Amino acid sequence: MHIWVDADACPVVIKEIIFRAAERKCIGTTLVANQYIKVPPSKYISSVQVAAGFDVADNEIVKRLSPGDLVITQDIPLADEVLTLGAYAINPRGEAYTKANIKARLNMRDFMDTLRSSGVHTGGPPPLNHGDRKTFADQLDRLLAKLSKA
Repeated sequence: MHIWVDADACPVVIKEIIFRAAERKCIGTTLVANQYIKVPPSKYISSVQVAAGFDVADNEIVKRLSPGDLVITQDIPLADEVLTLGAYAINPRGEAYTKANIKARLNMRDFMDTLRSSGVHTGGPPPLNHGDRKTFADQLDRLLAKLSKA
């Protein structure tokens, strides 16, 4: 099992939670981004810098992914592909993407994109708060416990 992080848009506080979990559980973790991402010195944590461009980081994650891996991403199309490949995906707020909810999330994403394209201001998600960080940490711990038993 390996943890992959779609790191371009992943908040720093979430990365810190991931780093602590990787060290505590001795799980290989790779952050993938189109810019330099600083990671702590660790035999479990690394980063990969890819070229700039649309979906380049996402494609790199998919290329390296194995069934049973965990991907942390806000990108719903990437999460859909991850699930199709037999891996797991959660977002930085701790919400799990599943085969049961991914199509609805894709549809909502497309609907919101259509609204924005037509000039409607939809706003964005609220800022990450302490509850979101706790929810993410709890979900990550649950998933890592489940996956390490498998």
